[in-house]
Amino acid sequence: MNAKVSVIIPCYCSSLTLDRALESVVSQALLPNEIILVDDASPDGGLTIKWIKKFSEDYSNQFAIQTVFLKVNGGAAVARNAGWSRASQPYVAFLDADDSWHYEKLSIQYRYMEGNPEIMISGHQCLVRTGQSENSAVMMSPVEATKVSAKGMLFKNPIQTPTVMIRGDAPFHFREGQRFAEDLQLWQMLAFSGHLIVRIELPLAFVHKSLYGDAGLSAKLWEMEKGELSNYLQLYRADKIGVMVSLIATTYSLLKFFRRIALTLIRRK
Repeated sequence: MNAKVSVIIPCYCSSLTLDRALESVVSQALLPNEIILVDDASPDGGLTIKWIKKFSEDYSNQFAIQTVFLKVNGGAAVARNAGWSRASQPYVAFLDADDSWHYEKLSIQYRYMEGNPEIMISGHQCLVRTGQSENSAVMMSPVEATKVSAKGMLFKNPIQTPTVMIRGDAPFHFREGQRFAEDLQLWQMLAFSGHLIVRIELPLAFVHKSLYGDAGLSAKLWEMEKGELSNYLQLYRADKIGVMVSLIATTYSLLKFFRRIALTLIRRK
């Protein structure tokens, strides 16, 4: 029996990292029913598309594999939504092409979601790994999970995208046109709309770069900060938070931003 999960992997110039991400999916103790690979118009001479097609050919007899090749680069939100709109399973799990999973991730998270159908989103801990993934034993019985509060999410994002499993029928998807903090915007909208979000207290994913101040999107600290500030504005306009809460969250976010700048400068010395 496989997990009733569609795994969505957006790809952008991912030829050097995609193999590691895919290996962590096909090595799961409980395999997913479906894998959807979305190339976000990678300008790398077809290298990413080549890897996607090779994987599809090699594993088409083991998984239901869908491949999506976008003509125009739209960012992670557009790529994830393109995969989500094609997903056939009741649960969707996201994995970025430069990250990877612990081999028990789907087994633990899917069974927890199945046993707790009131949950809209579950995430879990993730570890920063500069080398290969470390699949050490993480079994815990029973699995412990912490409820994520909506207001708490204004000040800290407790779940990273590669840790998320979400019900396929979620009423909101990623906000297209927003290239930074678009994942947090979705979690916040769902949380402030009364949907239950939990974090499983197990490290079941690996991020292979620093969460900020490193290569890729995380290096664009000001753009990330503007995305976070935009999220507060969206929540305010949707009547999810008031003026005072918005101002407090904005002030706190700016203080965190200046601290990140300082830490990044120190680390580069």
